[in-house]
Amino acid sequence: MNFALILFLLTLVTAVFWVAERMKFLPARRAAAERAAAQFERENREAIDRGEKAVIDERNRIYEAAIAQPWWLEYTAGLFPVILIVFLLRSFLFEPFRIPSGSMLPTLHVGDFILVNKFDYGIRLPVANTKIIPLGSPERGDVVVFRYPVDPSIDFIKRVIGVPGDRVVYRDKILYINGVAQKQSSPRDFIDENTMVTLEERDEALGDVTHLMAVDHRRPSWVPVQGIIRKAPECSYDERGFACTVPEGHYFVMGDNRDNSEDSRYWGFVPDENLVGKAVLIWANFGDMSRIGSFR
Repeated sequence: MNFALILFLLTLVTAVFWVAERMKFLPARRAAAERAAAQFERENREAIDRGEKAVIDERNRIYEAAIAQPWWLEYTAGLFPVILIVFLLRSFLFEPFRIPSGSMLPTLHVGDFILVNKFDYGIRLPVANTKIIPLGSPERGDVVVFRYPVDPSIDFIKRVIGVPGDRVVYRDKILYINGVAQKQSSPRDFIDENTMVTLEERDEALGDVTHLMAVDHRRPSWVPVQGIIRKAPECSYDERGFACTVPEGHYFVMGDNRDNSEDSRYWGFVPDENLVGKAVLIWANFGDMSRIGSFR
């Protein structure tokens, strides 16, 4: 059971108690409180008539005690507005994710908490993830979160390399889109702090987007046959790399840590219906707070 479904069920359950509180429980407590307060006033007047000392300011205490919300309603109906706001924000606007691996180095580091824009690629129904209002589509260079095609219960994050109709070729660690080599800068050393391996960092111009990427010269450009989980018929492989033509309604994605990423080279394309949203911001990294901010 995923978190989206759990949050939906919590919203549904607390909504039922919230409605019951407004329609039944609160009116019943209010009526009981009025009766208790009236009973007190009657007994207080009778005491005064008998010449006894009147009790001051007791009516409000009795009323408040009788109308007070029981604990089981505080934790159901009382939490409904908060849970509803979280559900709506997470379902239609923004959702937080944590980067669990180094496949997006040097752009995103392990431990980065990112914010994902849920509406750039269309409004989708919560849980079902069915698009109901198309607003846009991923573009080359976007960093996207999606449901892993092999196991949709798992969320992955990669960069969009190819959009529908693109011919994507990767040869000798150089990326070609529709026959055009994507320009790369001179290499720089980048140390992966989790593995202490030195990678070769470069700037890559992917269309209009310039972003960081890294290659690992310990690993070849070609994809080992035994590593292919699901071979797409639109892809071919050889000893220098691969070539794929992206079908309609799908996207080709790769990690920025090119040689240390399980991506479309290994399990095929990402269907549009698997998209969760566009990663737009690092909002926390408790190991390095200087990383907070936007990224490319």
